[in-house]
Amino acid sequence: MAVVGQLAVETVRLGLKNLGLHKLRSLLTMLGIIFGVGAVICMLSISEGRSASQLELIRALGSNNVIVKSVKPAEGSGTGETQSMLRYGIRQKDLDRIRATIPKLKRIVPMREVAYSLRRGERKVPGVVVGTEPAFFDVVNLRVAAGRDLSQYDDESRQRVCVIGSDIAKDLFRYEDPVGKSITAVNIVGLKVFTVVGVLGSVETAGTPARGIARRDSNRDVYVPFATVDGLYGAKTLVVRSGSREFREVEYSDLYLQVEDAEYVRDVSEMVRQVMAMDRAEVDYAITVPLELLMQIKIEKRNRQLILGIIAGVSLVVAGIGIMNIMLATVTERTREIGIRRALGAKQRHITQQFLVETLVLTMVGGSVGVAAGTMGALVLTRLANWPTIITLWSVLVSVGVAGLVGVFFGMYPAMAAAKLDPIEALRHE
Repeated sequence: MAVVGQLAVETVRLGLKNLGLHKLRSLLTMLGIIFGVGAVICMLSISEGRSASQLELIRALGSNNVIVKSVKPAEGSGTGETQSMLRYGIRQKDLDRIRATIPKLKRIVPMREVAYSLRRGERKVPGVVVGTEPAFFDVVNLRVAAGRDLSQYDDESRQRVCVIGSDIAKDLFRYEDPVGKSITAVNIVGLKVFTVVGVLGSVETAGTPARGIARRDSNRDVYVPFATVDGLYGAKTLVVRSGSREFREVEYSDLYLQVEDAEYVRDVSEMVRQVMAMDRAEVDYAITVPLELLMQIKIEKRNRQLILGIIAGVSLVVAGIGIMNIMLATVTERTREIGIRRALGAKQRHITQQFLVETLVLTMVGGSVGVAAGTMGALVLTRLANWPTIITLWSVLVSVGVAGLVGVFFGMYPAMAAAKLDPIEALRHE
């Protein structure tokens, strides 16, 4: 056993010595592996980071929830539109039907948007004032970073209190503690003052998908007890966009339906679609099922990783071809050396092992440097492009493992070719 170990150490030593004789050639040979492994890690980290942001955003909506949102009909549709008021969206009778006919619902949280501008002193910022129930924060997994959330007492006694998003807190209060201070909501019915009782922690919105997937950016929302909003504003709202003024009446801007168990979500969503379709000439609502979005994002993540892995794997194959080419040239250069070793008693397996060791050293050193390069590339992308990246252990292990397999596969033929050389012919080689 000691002799075998000594031979293995000697084989590795010889392999490293031979690679050291041609440092530049060895470095150039390793570059393919370095770039290949670095590309695998960098691309998979981008894919993992993007998917994690999207999944976190969707999980924040609640995988047991079904979300119904009022949507303005197309222009000229004629549904509820008069010269002075546009009426559309979720109505009280829709909510009553859902409560009366759909089973397996744990909670229903109604919401109503009533204002789109906020003021504190001379500072004015865009934001959405939303009336909701205290259960909303649990349904969508929102947590306050300072102060408290809305309570049942706030709703029942119609307190003029609010919980604000992190961006609203930064814009209106900057270096002050918002809790206990007042903000003013601007609406057609006048200016309404609310006392801040809580500030939400920052919610990851993954850029533009905030309104594309979640349809709500909680960082710019102001949440007020629903009973307070109903008493102060009613359902009529003035919306001003790009200089145009639009009067509209929307009884409920959103409904969050929390289902008892995830296995009933699909069935409940279908029943909600049927209920919402009743007594409507046009579709003035949208239904979002976070569970379906979650499954879709996971499938997209798997497909994206597979495609990126194949693309990066091609670069490793190209690097392997380069290794084979260099090792075949090395065999030609060292033919006389191989003949001498065979004449002195070295067996074919010893020659094979020596060349395989050299190949593996090239690939594993290149793979290690590639891991460092891929990690640095991911960090640079995060810093410069503000792309979220996540480097996982499995991506590192897979890329290094594939690099090793490439080295063995493409190094096997040159090693076997060297081992099969005829000793006499090899000694005659010039």
